[in-house]
Amino acid sequence: MKKKITLGVLLSFFGFCAFAQTIVSTTPENRKVILEEFTGVNCTFCPDGHAIAQALQDNNPGNIFLVNIHSGGYATPNGNQPDFRTQWGEAIDDQSGLAGYPAGTINRQNFPGQEQGNAGTTALGRGAWASAASTVLDQGSYVNVGVQAVLNVQTNTMVIDVEAYYTGNSPEATNKFNVAILQNNTLGAQVGGNMGDNYNHMHRLIDMVTGQWGVDITNTTAGSLYSNQFTYSIPADNNGIAIEIGELEVVVFVTETTQLIPSGSGTYPTITGLDNANDVNLRSIADVEATCASSVTPSINIQNLGQNEITSVDITYDVNGGTPQTYTWSGSLTSLQSTDVALPEIDFTPQATNTINASVANDDLNDNNQSSTSFDGATQTIGTIDLTITTDNYPEEFSWEFRDSAGTVLESESYNSNSGDGTTFEYTFNFDDDCITFSAFDSYGDGICCAYGEGGIELKDANGVVVYPFNGDYGSGFSVQFDSDGVLGLGDNNLATVNLYPNPTSAVLHISNVENATVEIYNILGQVMTIKTNISNQETIDVSGYAAGAYMAKISNAGVTTTKKFVVIK
Repeated sequence: MKKKITLGVLLSFFGFCAFAQTIVSTTPENRKVILEEFTGVNCTFCPDGHAIAQALQDNNPGNIFLVNIHSGGYATPNGNQPDFRTQWGEAIDDQSGLAGYPAGTINRQNFPGQEQGNAGTTALGRGAWASAASTVLDQGSYVNVGVQAVLNVQTNTMVIDVEAYYTGNSPEATNKFNVAILQNNTLGAQVGGNMGDNYNHMHRLIDMVTGQWGVDITNTTAGSLYSNQFTYSIPADNNGIAIEIGELEVVVFVTETTQLIPSGSGTYPTITGLDNANDVNLRSIADVEATCASSVTPSINIQNLGQNEITSVDITYDVNGGTPQTYTWSGSLTSLQSTDVALPEIDFTPQATNTINASVANDDLNDNNQSSTSFDGATQTIGTIDLTITTDNYPEEFSWEFRDSAGTVLESESYNSNSGDGTTFEYTFNFDDDCITFSAFDSYGDGICCAYGEGGIELKDANGVVVYPFNGDYGSGFSVQFDSDGVLGLGDNNLATVNLYPNPTSAVLHISNVENATVEIYNILGQVMTIKTNISNQETIDVSGYAAGAYMAKISNAGVTTTKKFVVIK
Protein backbone atom coordinates (compact mmCIF):
# COMPACT_ATOMS: atom_id res chain seq x y z
CA MET A 1 0.00 0.00 0.00
CA LYS A 2 1.05 3.62 -0.36
CA LYS A 3 0.36 6.72 1.63
CA LYS A 4 1.58 10.29 1.57
CA ILE A 5 3.18 12.28 4.34
CA THR A 6 4.08 15.98 4.47
CA LEU A 7 7.03 17.70 2.75
CA GLY A 8 6.32 16.03 -0.55
CA VAL A 9 7.80 12.73 0.60
CA LEU A 10 6.05 9.62 -0.71
CA LEU A 11 6.31 6.53 1.47
CA SER A 12 5.67 3.18 -0.18
CA PHE A 13 5.21 0.59 2.53
CA PHE A 14 6.13 -2.95 1.58
CA GLY A 15 5.16 -4.34 4.96
CA PHE A 16 7.15 -6.14 7.52
CA CYS A 17 8.80 -9.45 6.61
CA ALA A 18 6.80 -9.45 3.37
CA PHE A 19 9.97 -9.84 1.31
CA ALA A 20 13.37 -11.34 2.00
CA GLN A 21 16.05 -8.85 2.98
CA THR A 22 18.39 -7.66 0.22
CA ILE A 23 20.36 -4.82 1.85
CA VAL A 24 21.26 -5.92 5.37
CA SER A 25 22.81 -9.06 6.77
CA THR A 26 20.94 -11.41 9.07
CA THR A 27 24.15 -12.12 10.98
CA PRO A 28 24.47 -10.17 14.26
CA GLU A 29 26.71 -7.10 13.91
CA ASN A 30 28.19 -4.51 16.21
CA ARG A 31 26.54 -1.13 16.55
CA LYS A 32 27.30 1.68 14.13
CA VAL A 33 27.82 5.23 15.44
CA ILE A 34 25.55 8.16 14.57
CA LEU A 35 27.30 11.35 15.73
CA GLU A 36 24.90 14.30 15.68
CA GLU A 37 26.95 17.46 16.09
CA PHE A 38 25.24 20.69 17.16
CA THR A 39 27.00 23.59 15.49
CA GLY A 40 26.59 27.11 14.10
CA VAL A 41 28.31 29.55 11.76
CA ASN A 42 29.04 31.94 14.65
CA CYS A 43 30.49 29.30 16.98
CA THR A 44 34.22 29.95 17.35
CA PHE A 45 35.15 26.45 18.54
CA CYS A 46 32.86 24.55 16.18
CA PRO A 47 35.52 24.11 13.47
CA ASP A 48 37.51 22.14 16.04
CA GLY A 49 34.44 19.97 16.60
CA HIS A 50 34.09 19.45 12.85
CA ALA A 51 37.71 18.31 12.64
CA ILE A 52 37.36 15.89 15.57
CA ALA A 53 34.20 14.34 14.12
CA GLN A 54 35.69 14.03 10.63
CA ALA A 55 38.80 12.33 12.01
CA LEU A 56 36.62 9.81 13.86
CA GLN A 57 34.78 8.98 10.66
CA ASP A 58 37.96 8.80 8.58
CA ASN A 59 39.47 6.36 11.08
CA ASN A 60 36.33 4.18 11.14
CA PRO A 61 35.05 4.06 7.54
CA GLY A 62 31.59 2.55 7.20
CA ASN A 63 31.08 2.49 10.96
CA ILE A 64 30.65 6.16 11.94
CA PHE A 65 28.15 8.49 10.27
CA LEU A 66 28.04 12.25 10.89
CA VAL A 67 25.03 14.57 10.96
CA ASN A 68 25.84 18.27 11.46
CA ILE A 69 22.84 20.13 12.87
CA HIS A 70 22.96 23.94 12.76
CA SER A 71 20.90 25.00 15.76
CA GLY A 72 20.83 27.38 18.69
CA GLY A 73 21.84 31.02 18.86
CA TYR A 74 25.21 30.54 17.18
CA ALA A 75 23.43 29.24 14.06
CA THR A 76 21.52 32.50 13.60
CA PRO A 77 23.17 34.25 10.64
CA ASN A 78 24.51 37.80 10.79
CA GLY A 79 24.77 40.05 7.75
CA ASN A 80 25.41 37.98 4.63
CA GLN A 81 26.13 34.73 6.47
CA PRO A 82 24.28 31.63 5.19
CA ASP A 83 21.30 30.25 7.11
CA PHE A 84 21.97 26.53 7.53
CA ARG A 85 19.17 25.92 10.03
CA THR A 86 16.26 23.53 9.41
CA GLN A 87 12.80 23.05 10.88
CA TRP A 88 14.05 19.85 12.54
CA GLY A 89 17.22 20.95 14.30
CA GLU A 90 15.95 22.79 17.36
CA ALA A 91 13.90 19.88 18.71
CA ILE A 92 16.83 17.48 18.37
CA ASP A 93 19.05 20.10 20.02
CA ASP A 94 16.59 20.59 22.89
CA GLN A 95 16.25 16.91 23.79
CA SER A 96 20.02 16.48 24.03
CA GLY A 97 20.28 18.71 27.12
CA LEU A 98 23.39 20.43 25.77
CA ALA A 99 25.04 23.23 27.73
CA GLY A 100 27.16 24.86 25.00
CA TYR A 101 28.46 24.63 21.46
CA PRO A 102 29.83 22.61 19.88
CA ALA A 103 28.10 19.63 21.42
CA GLY A 104 27.34 16.19 20.09
CA THR A 105 25.42 13.06 20.85
CA ILE A 106 26.75 9.57 20.21
CA ASN A 107 23.69 7.52 19.26
CA ARG A 108 21.56 9.80 21.49
CA GLN A 109 22.85 7.74 24.40
CA ASN A 110 23.62 8.81 27.94
CA PHE A 111 27.20 8.27 29.10
CA PRO A 112 27.16 8.72 32.90
CA GLY A 113 29.77 11.15 34.17
CA GLN A 114 30.53 12.53 30.70
CA GLU A 115 27.43 14.69 30.18
CA GLN A 116 28.01 18.22 28.98
CA GLY A 117 24.84 19.29 30.78
CA ASN A 118 22.81 17.76 33.58
CA ALA A 119 23.16 14.16 34.69
CA GLY A 120 21.19 11.79 32.49
CA THR A 121 21.31 13.95 29.36
CA THR A 122 22.87 12.81 26.10
CA ALA A 123 24.92 15.80 24.92
CA LEU A 124 28.71 15.46 25.15
CA GLY A 125 31.50 17.99 24.80
CA ARG A 126 33.81 17.33 21.85
CA GLY A 127 36.51 15.94 24.12
CA ALA A 128 34.28 12.97 25.01
CA TRP A 129 33.18 11.96 21.51
CA ALA A 130 36.06 9.58 20.78
CA SER A 131 35.71 7.49 23.94
CA ALA A 132 31.92 7.35 23.65
CA ALA A 133 32.14 6.30 20.00
CA SER A 134 34.65 3.58 20.88
CA THR A 135 32.28 2.24 23.54
CA VAL A 136 29.39 2.01 21.06
CA LEU A 137 31.48 0.40 18.31
CA ASP A 138 32.48 -2.40 20.70
CA GLN A 139 28.88 -3.28 21.54
CA GLY A 140 26.67 -5.78 19.74
CA SER A 141 23.50 -4.52 18.08
CA TYR A 142 20.10 -6.22 18.10
CA VAL A 143 19.25 -4.62 14.73
CA ASN A 144 21.17 -4.32 11.46
CA VAL A 145 20.34 -1.21 9.43
CA GLY A 146 20.92 -0.65 5.71
CA VAL A 147 20.10 1.83 2.96
CA GLN A 148 20.39 2.22 -0.81
CA ALA A 149 19.48 5.34 -2.79
CA VAL A 150 19.04 6.18 -6.48
CA LEU A 151 18.83 9.82 -7.64
CA ASN A 152 17.26 10.60 -11.02
CA VAL A 153 18.45 13.93 -12.40
CA GLN A 154 15.58 14.08 -14.91
CA THR A 155 12.85 13.95 -12.27
CA ASN A 156 14.94 15.48 -9.45
CA THR A 157 13.81 12.72 -7.12
CA MET A 158 15.63 10.24 -4.92
CA VAL A 159 14.29 6.74 -4.27
CA ILE A 160 15.55 5.48 -0.90
CA ASP A 161 15.27 1.79 0.02
CA VAL A 162 15.82 0.93 3.67
CA GLU A 163 15.90 -2.20 5.79
CA ALA A 164 16.20 -3.05 9.47
CA TYR A 165 16.68 -6.71 10.40
CA TYR A 166 16.29 -7.66 14.06
CA THR A 167 18.86 -10.23 15.17
CA GLY A 168 17.58 -9.81 18.73
CA ASN A 169 14.64 -8.32 20.59
CA SER A 170 14.32 -4.57 21.05
CA PRO A 171 13.46 -3.46 24.60
CA GLU A 172 10.71 -1.33 23.03
CA ALA A 173 7.66 -2.80 21.29
CA THR A 174 7.75 0.06 18.78
CA ASN A 175 10.89 1.59 17.30
CA LYS A 176 11.29 4.55 14.94
CA PHE A 177 13.04 4.60 11.55
CA ASN A 178 14.67 7.90 10.57
CA VAL A 179 15.96 9.07 7.17
CA ALA A 180 18.14 12.22 7.11
CA ILE A 181 19.25 14.08 3.98
CA LEU A 182 22.63 15.82 4.22
CA GLN A 183 24.61 18.08 1.90
CA ASN A 184 28.39 18.23 1.65
CA ASN A 185 30.93 20.75 0.36
CA THR A 186 28.93 23.93 0.91
CA LEU A 187 31.18 26.98 1.05
CA GLY A 188 30.17 29.68 3.50
CA ALA A 189 31.16 31.80 6.47
CA GLN A 190 32.31 30.14 9.69
CA VAL A 191 33.59 32.04 12.70
CA GLY A 192 36.82 30.45 13.89
CA GLY A 193 37.35 28.71 10.55
CA ASN A 194 39.95 31.25 9.35
CA MET A 195 38.71 30.91 5.76
CA GLY A 196 36.40 33.91 5.39
CA ASP A 197 33.37 32.93 3.33
CA ASN A 198 35.10 29.82 1.95
CA TYR A 199 34.81 27.44 4.89
CA ASN A 200 33.77 24.00 3.65
CA HIS A 201 30.66 22.82 5.51
CA MET A 202 30.21 19.04 5.50
CA HIS A 203 27.46 16.57 6.51
CA ARG A 204 25.00 19.44 6.87
CA LEU A 205 21.45 18.36 7.75
CA ILE A 206 18.97 19.81 5.25
CA ASP A 207 15.90 17.58 5.70
CA MET A 208 14.31 14.70 7.60
CA VAL A 209 12.41 12.57 5.09
CA THR A 210 10.58 10.76 7.88
CA GLY A 211 9.64 13.86 9.85
CA GLN A 212 10.84 14.99 13.25
CA TRP A 213 11.06 11.63 15.02
CA GLY A 214 10.75 9.02 12.28
CA VAL A 215 8.13 6.46 11.24
CA ASP A 216 6.99 3.50 13.33
CA ILE A 217 8.49 0.02 13.25
CA THR A 218 5.82 -2.09 14.94
CA ASN A 219 7.49 -5.51 14.89
CA THR A 220 10.76 -5.36 16.80
CA THR A 221 11.37 -8.98 17.82
CA ALA A 222 14.22 -11.25 16.71
CA GLY A 223 13.85 -12.41 13.09
CA SER A 224 11.69 -9.43 12.05
CA LEU A 225 12.52 -7.46 8.90
CA TYR A 226 11.39 -3.90 8.36
CA SER A 227 11.67 -2.70 4.76
CA ASN A 228 10.42 0.50 3.21
CA GLN A 229 10.87 2.75 0.22
CA PHE A 230 10.75 6.55 0.31
CA THR A 231 10.54 8.77 -2.77
CA TYR A 232 12.00 12.16 -1.91
CA SER A 233 11.39 15.19 -4.12
CA ILE A 234 14.51 17.33 -3.91
CA PRO A 235 13.75 21.04 -3.36
CA ALA A 236 15.75 23.75 -5.11
CA ASP A 237 17.08 25.23 -1.88
CA ASN A 238 16.93 25.26 1.89
CA ASN A 239 16.66 28.75 3.41
CA GLY A 240 17.98 30.18 0.15
CA ILE A 241 21.03 27.89 0.10
CA ALA A 242 21.05 26.02 -3.22
CA ILE A 243 20.83 22.24 -2.95
CA GLU A 244 23.58 20.62 -5.03
CA ILE A 245 22.21 17.21 -5.93
CA GLY A 246 25.70 15.87 -6.56
CA GLU A 247 26.64 16.60 -2.93
CA LEU A 248 23.76 14.82 -1.20
CA GLU A 249 24.22 12.08 1.38
CA VAL A 250 21.69 9.86 3.15
CA VAL A 251 22.03 8.76 6.79
CA VAL A 252 19.47 6.40 8.36
CA PHE A 253 19.05 5.14 11.91
CA VAL A 254 16.66 3.38 14.25
CA THR A 255 15.64 4.88 17.60
CA GLU A 256 14.00 3.11 20.52
CA THR A 257 11.83 6.14 21.33
CA THR A 258 13.12 9.50 20.17
CA GLN A 259 16.43 8.98 21.92
CA LEU A 260 18.67 5.92 22.01
CA ILE A 261 19.91 4.76 18.60
CA PRO A 262 20.86 1.06 18.53
CA SER A 263 22.43 1.40 15.07
CA GLY A 264 22.34 3.15 11.72
CA SER A 265 23.92 3.39 8.30
CA GLY A 266 24.50 5.77 5.40
CA THR A 267 25.09 6.00 1.67
CA TYR A 268 25.67 8.30 -1.28
CA PRO A 269 22.98 7.99 -3.96
CA THR A 270 23.62 6.31 -7.30
CA ILE A 271 22.99 8.84 -10.09
CA THR A 272 20.73 8.02 -13.05
CA GLY A 273 19.13 9.98 -15.89
CA LEU A 274 22.31 11.52 -17.30
CA ASP A 275 22.26 11.88 -21.10
CA ASN A 276 25.94 11.52 -21.91
CA ALA A 277 28.63 9.00 -21.09
CA ASN A 278 31.40 11.62 -20.89
CA ASP A 279 30.58 15.23 -20.13
CA VAL A 280 32.77 17.71 -18.25
CA ASN A 281 30.90 20.88 -17.31
CA LEU A 282 33.14 23.92 -16.82
CA ARG A 283 30.75 25.52 -14.37
CA SER A 284 32.49 28.73 -13.43
CA ILE A 285 35.66 30.74 -13.03
CA ALA A 286 36.14 32.21 -9.57
CA ASP A 287 35.90 35.98 -9.26
CA VAL A 288 39.20 37.86 -9.23
CA GLU A 289 39.49 41.00 -7.14
CA ALA A 290 40.70 44.18 -8.82
CA THR A 291 44.49 44.02 -9.05
CA CYS A 292 47.45 46.03 -10.26
CA ALA A 293 49.54 42.88 -10.70
CA SER A 294 50.51 41.56 -14.13
CA SER A 295 49.84 37.93 -13.27
CA VAL A 296 46.87 36.02 -11.89
CA THR A 297 46.17 32.54 -10.52
CA PRO A 298 42.73 31.54 -11.83
CA SER A 299 40.49 29.00 -10.14
CA ILE A 300 37.76 27.13 -11.99
CA ASN A 301 35.02 24.70 -10.98
CA ILE A 302 34.44 21.58 -13.06
CA GLN A 303 31.60 19.09 -12.69
CA ASN A 304 31.04 15.60 -14.05
CA LEU A 305 27.70 15.55 -15.88
CA GLY A 306 28.46 12.23 -17.51
CA GLN A 307 27.77 8.63 -16.60
CA ASN A 308 31.44 7.64 -16.45
CA GLU A 309 33.99 8.56 -13.80
CA ILE A 310 36.36 11.39 -14.75
CA THR A 311 40.01 10.93 -13.81
CA SER A 312 41.71 13.70 -15.83
CA VAL A 313 40.74 16.91 -17.63
CA ASP A 314 42.83 19.04 -20.02
CA ILE A 315 42.20 22.73 -19.34
CA THR A 316 43.29 25.59 -21.62
CA TYR A 317 43.16 29.18 -20.39
CA ASP A 318 44.35 32.71 -21.22
CA VAL A 319 43.92 36.32 -20.11
CA ASN A 320 42.81 39.00 -22.57
CA GLY A 321 43.32 36.60 -25.47
CA GLY A 322 47.04 36.33 -24.78
CA THR A 323 49.24 33.25 -25.04
CA PRO A 324 47.21 30.28 -23.72
CA GLN A 325 48.43 27.81 -21.12
CA THR A 326 47.35 24.19 -20.69
CA TYR A 327 46.99 22.34 -17.41
CA THR A 328 45.93 18.74 -16.83
CA TRP A 329 43.88 18.07 -13.71
CA SER A 330 44.01 14.55 -12.27
CA GLY A 331 41.68 13.08 -9.67
CA SER A 332 38.32 11.34 -9.44
CA LEU A 333 34.87 12.76 -10.09
CA THR A 334 31.88 10.46 -10.22
CA SER A 335 28.55 11.56 -11.69
CA LEU A 336 27.48 15.06 -10.56
CA GLN A 337 30.52 15.55 -8.35
CA SER A 338 32.40 18.81 -8.76
CA THR A 339 35.71 20.27 -7.64
CA ASP A 340 37.61 23.54 -7.67
CA VAL A 341 40.82 23.52 -9.71
CA ALA A 342 43.54 26.09 -8.95
CA LEU A 343 45.33 26.77 -12.24
CA PRO A 344 49.01 27.76 -12.41
CA GLU A 345 49.83 31.47 -12.44
CA ILE A 346 49.61 33.16 -15.84
CA ASP A 347 51.12 36.50 -16.93
CA PHE A 348 49.14 39.15 -18.80
CA THR A 349 49.28 42.78 -19.87
CA PRO A 350 46.97 44.68 -17.50
CA GLN A 351 44.03 46.61 -18.92
CA ALA A 352 41.25 48.62 -17.31
CA THR A 353 39.07 45.50 -17.65
CA ASN A 354 40.64 42.06 -18.06
CA THR A 355 39.06 38.79 -19.16
CA ILE A 356 40.00 35.23 -18.20
CA ASN A 357 38.97 32.61 -20.77
CA ALA A 358 39.01 28.89 -19.99
CA SER A 359 37.95 25.74 -21.80
CA VAL A 360 38.12 21.97 -21.39
CA ALA A 361 38.73 19.38 -24.08
CA ASN A 362 35.85 18.31 -26.34
CA ASP A 363 33.59 15.54 -25.05
CA ASP A 364 30.05 14.26 -25.68
CA LEU A 365 28.55 17.72 -25.10
CA ASN A 366 30.62 20.78 -25.99
CA ASP A 367 28.08 23.48 -25.08
CA ASN A 368 29.35 23.56 -21.48
CA ASN A 369 33.09 23.38 -22.18
CA GLN A 370 33.91 27.12 -22.08
CA SER A 371 33.62 29.92 -19.58
CA SER A 372 34.98 33.42 -19.05
CA THR A 373 34.99 36.09 -16.38
CA SER A 374 36.17 39.68 -16.20
CA PHE A 375 38.03 41.58 -13.51
CA ASP A 376 39.14 45.18 -13.22
CA GLY A 377 42.55 46.64 -12.88
CA ALA A 378 43.11 48.15 -9.46
CA THR A 379 41.85 51.65 -8.82
CA GLN A 380 44.39 54.29 -9.81
CA THR A 381 44.89 56.65 -6.88
CA ILE A 382 46.29 60.15 -6.96
CA GLY A 383 48.02 61.85 -4.06
CA THR A 384 47.46 60.92 -0.44
CA ILE A 385 45.28 58.06 0.82
CA ASP A 386 42.59 58.76 3.42
CA LEU A 387 41.45 55.92 5.69
CA THR A 388 38.35 56.30 7.88
CA ILE A 389 37.56 53.67 10.51
CA THR A 390 34.43 53.50 12.66
CA THR A 391 34.63 50.68 15.21
CA ASP A 392 31.82 48.40 16.30
CA ASN A 393 31.16 47.36 19.91
CA TYR A 394 34.22 45.06 19.99
CA PRO A 395 37.15 47.12 18.67
CA GLU A 396 39.64 44.69 20.26
CA GLU A 397 38.78 42.17 17.50
CA PHE A 398 39.73 44.56 14.68
CA SER A 399 43.02 45.40 12.96
CA TRP A 400 44.28 46.57 9.56
CA GLU A 401 47.46 46.96 7.51
CA PHE A 402 48.92 48.32 4.26
CA ARG A 403 51.54 46.27 2.36
CA ASP A 404 53.63 47.13 -0.69
CA SER A 405 54.12 44.87 -3.72
CA ALA A 406 57.01 43.11 -1.95
CA GLY A 407 54.75 42.20 0.99
CA THR A 408 56.38 44.65 3.41
CA VAL A 409 54.02 46.12 6.00
CA LEU A 410 53.99 49.89 5.52
CA GLU A 411 51.32 50.91 8.04
CA SER A 412 49.23 48.94 10.52
CA GLU A 413 47.01 49.36 13.55
CA SER A 414 45.12 47.24 16.05
CA TYR A 415 42.69 48.31 18.74
CA ASN A 416 41.68 47.28 22.25
CA SER A 417 38.65 47.47 24.49
CA ASN A 418 39.65 51.00 25.52
CA SER A 419 39.51 52.26 21.93
CA GLY A 420 35.82 53.03 22.33
CA ASP A 421 32.70 51.53 20.81
CA GLY A 422 31.51 53.29 17.67
CA THR A 423 34.57 55.55 17.62
CA THR A 424 35.75 57.10 14.34
CA PHE A 425 39.47 57.23 13.50
CA GLU A 426 40.85 59.13 10.50
CA TYR A 427 44.29 58.62 8.92
CA THR A 428 46.15 60.08 5.94
CA PHE A 429 49.09 58.30 4.27
CA ASN A 430 51.61 58.98 1.50
CA PHE A 431 52.73 55.90 -0.43
CA ASP A 432 55.35 55.43 -3.13
CA ASP A 433 54.48 54.66 -6.75
CA ASP A 434 53.55 51.00 -6.19
CA CYS A 435 50.79 48.43 -5.98
CA ILE A 436 49.48 48.75 -2.41
CA THR A 437 47.31 46.17 -0.63
CA PHE A 438 45.02 47.19 2.21
CA SER A 439 43.75 44.39 4.46
CA ALA A 440 41.32 44.43 7.38
CA PHE A 441 40.82 41.62 9.89
CA ASP A 442 38.28 40.63 12.52
CA SER A 443 39.32 37.89 14.94
CA TYR A 444 35.74 36.89 15.76
CA GLY A 445 34.81 36.65 12.08
CA ASP A 446 31.78 38.95 11.91
CA GLY A 447 33.31 42.16 10.53
CA ILE A 448 32.64 45.42 12.32
CA CYS A 449 28.98 45.96 11.67
CA CYS A 450 25.48 44.73 11.88
CA ALA A 451 24.76 42.64 14.98
CA TYR A 452 27.23 44.35 17.33
CA GLY A 453 27.41 47.97 16.24
CA GLU A 454 27.37 49.84 12.95
CA GLY A 455 31.08 50.17 12.22
CA GLY A 456 32.72 50.43 8.84
CA ILE A 457 35.79 51.21 6.73
CA GLU A 458 36.23 53.75 3.94
CA LEU A 459 39.32 54.21 1.77
CA LYS A 460 39.75 56.97 -0.82
CA ASP A 461 42.43 59.16 -2.34
CA ALA A 462 42.98 62.90 -2.02
CA ASN A 463 40.58 63.60 -4.89
CA GLY A 464 37.75 61.52 -3.49
CA VAL A 465 38.29 58.49 -5.71
CA VAL A 466 36.84 55.61 -3.70
CA VAL A 467 39.03 52.54 -3.25
CA TYR A 468 36.72 50.85 -0.73
CA PRO A 469 33.26 52.26 0.05
CA PHE A 470 32.11 52.51 3.66
CA ASN A 471 31.33 48.95 4.74
CA GLY A 472 31.87 46.73 7.77
CA ASP A 473 30.21 43.50 6.68
CA TYR A 474 33.22 41.42 5.64
CA GLY A 475 33.38 38.38 7.94
CA SER A 476 36.88 37.54 9.14
CA GLY A 477 38.64 39.85 6.71
CA PHE A 478 39.18 41.23 3.22
CA SER A 479 41.90 42.76 1.05
CA VAL A 480 41.77 45.39 -1.69
CA GLN A 481 44.54 46.67 -3.97
CA PHE A 482 45.10 50.13 -5.41
CA ASP A 483 47.74 51.58 -7.71
CA SER A 484 49.37 54.50 -5.92
CA ASP A 485 50.98 57.18 -8.11
CA GLY A 486 53.48 58.14 -5.39
CA VAL A 487 52.52 61.81 -5.49
CA LEU A 488 52.23 63.73 -2.21
CA GLY A 489 48.93 65.27 -3.22
CA LEU A 490 47.43 68.21 -4.99
CA GLY A 491 49.57 71.31 -5.09
CA ASP A 492 52.87 69.58 -4.22
CA ASN A 493 54.37 70.11 -7.68
CA ASN A 494 55.79 72.71 -10.09
CA LEU A 495 53.03 72.62 -12.73
CA ALA A 496 51.15 75.46 -11.14
CA THR A 497 50.47 77.22 -14.44
CA VAL A 498 48.54 74.34 -16.02
CA ASN A 499 45.02 75.39 -16.97
CA LEU A 500 41.94 73.41 -18.05
CA TYR A 501 39.06 75.12 -19.88
CA PRO A 502 36.16 75.35 -20.41
CA ASN A 503 35.20 73.80 -17.11
CA PRO A 504 32.55 72.47 -17.08
CA THR A 505 32.62 71.32 -20.70
CA SER A 506 30.33 69.32 -22.94
CA ALA A 507 32.53 68.35 -25.87
CA VAL A 508 36.16 69.58 -25.86
CA LEU A 509 38.65 70.15 -23.03
CA HIS A 510 41.62 72.48 -23.64
CA ILE A 511 44.78 72.11 -21.55
CA SER A 512 47.42 74.85 -21.63
CA ASN A 513 51.05 75.11 -20.44
CA VAL A 514 51.66 71.35 -20.72
CA GLU A 515 54.32 71.00 -23.42
CA ASN A 516 55.95 67.52 -23.56
CA ALA A 517 53.84 66.33 -20.62
CA THR A 518 51.72 63.18 -20.26
CA VAL A 519 48.01 63.56 -19.55
CA GLU A 520 45.89 60.78 -18.03
CA ILE A 521 42.14 61.24 -17.59
CA TYR A 522 40.36 59.23 -14.85
CA ASN A 523 36.72 58.95 -13.92
CA ILE A 524 35.59 59.07 -10.30
CA LEU A 525 36.03 55.28 -10.03
CA GLY A 526 39.70 55.58 -10.89
CA GLN A 527 39.30 54.05 -14.35
CA VAL A 528 41.51 55.37 -17.15
CA MET A 529 39.51 57.20 -19.84
CA THR A 530 42.28 58.72 -21.99
CA ILE A 531 46.09 58.79 -22.04
CA LYS A 532 48.13 61.21 -24.20
CA THR A 533 51.92 61.49 -24.17
CA ASN A 534 54.36 64.19 -25.32
CA ILE A 535 51.53 66.65 -25.78
CA SER A 536 51.75 70.19 -27.13
CA ASN A 537 51.70 73.35 -25.06
CA GLN A 538 48.05 73.81 -26.01
CA GLU A 539 46.38 70.40 -26.07
CA THR A 540 42.78 69.58 -27.01
CA ILE A 541 41.01 66.47 -25.75
CA ASP A 542 37.67 65.22 -27.08
CA VAL A 543 35.38 64.43 -24.13
CA SER A 544 32.12 64.31 -26.07
CA GLY A 545 31.87 60.57 -25.49
CA TYR A 546 32.27 60.86 -21.72
CA ALA A 547 29.28 60.41 -19.44
CA ALA A 548 28.22 63.42 -17.42
CA GLY A 549 30.14 63.71 -14.17
CA ALA A 550 33.43 64.65 -12.52
CA TYR A 551 36.84 63.61 -13.91
CA MET A 552 40.48 64.05 -12.93
CA ALA A 553 43.30 65.00 -15.28
CA LYS A 554 46.69 63.76 -14.05
CA ILE A 555 49.49 65.71 -15.75
CA SER A 556 53.11 64.55 -15.43
CA ASN A 557 56.32 66.10 -16.73
CA ALA A 558 59.96 65.51 -15.77
CA GLY A 559 59.03 63.65 -12.60
CA VAL A 560 56.55 66.29 -11.43
CA THR A 561 52.81 65.59 -11.31
CA THR A 562 49.69 67.65 -10.78
CA THR A 563 46.01 66.80 -10.92
CA LYS A 564 43.09 68.94 -12.04
CA LYS A 565 39.40 68.27 -11.68
CA PHE A 566 36.91 69.02 -14.45
CA VAL A 567 33.24 68.32 -15.06
CA VAL A 568 31.48 67.04 -18.17
CA ILE A 569 27.88 68.19 -18.67
CA LYS A 570 25.28 67.08 -21.20
